This record gives sequence, structure tokens and C-alpha cells, in this order.
Amino acid sequence: MGGVAHERTAGESGLGVVLGPSVTALGYELVGIEYVPARGGATLRVYIDSEAGISLDDCERVSHQLSGVLEVEDPIPGRYTLEVSSPGLDRPLFTREHYQRFAGHEIRLRTREPVNGRRNFTGTLVAVRDENVVMEEDGVELCVPLECVARANVVPEL
Repeated sequence: MGGVAHERTAGESGLGVVLGPSVTALGYELVGIEYVPARGGATLRVYIDSEAGISLDDCERVSHQLSGVLEVEDPIPGRYTLEVSSPGLDRPLFTREHYQRFAGHEIRLRTREPVNGRRNFTGTLVAVRDENVVMEEDGVELCVPLECVARANVVPEL
């Protein structure tokens, strides 16, 4: 994963294959993984969830387990900081299933490259059709290819 500008995965490949079994064995859902390199060392952010919600103790428990797995497997070259977190109110969306689950909610989406001349979108998530995120923004339906999504989050309802 070294040299990657910013990588997000749902856990089906790469680090998810290494870390996922430990997370699920502890009784949690692996929501997704973000790897963000930086000069002083990268950040490896692992999002977990459960039906009962996530507490600080849950994050510590998973962090301790994953630290051991990462020490043994050593999948990341160089220095990095492991962060284990709940998805939070502004839950990140990683998979097609995440998008389907949060249809009807407002989302904020950023693309890797411009789509219709823009990279940032905020609107109501309508559905996932074919390989596109369909959202409504100011009464206009937009289709953004899933492969172009750099980051998407649910906008918290406060």
C-alpha cells in the first residue's frame, strides 16, 4: 500500500483480507478501511460497527487485536498510525450495499476526477443503478460512476 495517495476499501481486498477476519471474529462489522500516507507516517483508519453501536472499549479491543495481526503480517511498509473508529454520524460509504442502505439520506460525495465539470456533490441519495450512484441535487437527478467516487459520507441529521 505504500506510495498510494489515499486508498479506501470496503474490506474485500488488500488490507481487508488481512484484517477482516479478526474484526468479524470479535463480533464487529468491518465497514471500511482508509490508508492515508503523510510525510511523518501514514494513517491506517479502520471503521467498525455493530448493531449495539461502538464504544471506546470496542475500538480499543479491535485496535489491540489488529495491532497484533499487523505486527505478524506486516502488510504496510514504513511508519503508520492505526486508528480504529466507529463510522460516526457522517458515516463513510464504501460499498454498493452501503449506498443502498442509506438511500433517501442526504450525502456528500467527492469524485477523483470531474464529473459534469465538478468534483463535489451534496444531495439526496436515490439509489445505485448499474455502476452509478444516483443522487438528486436541487431537483436534478445526477449519476456518478461508482469507480469515480473518491469519498462519500452521509450528512448527519441534527
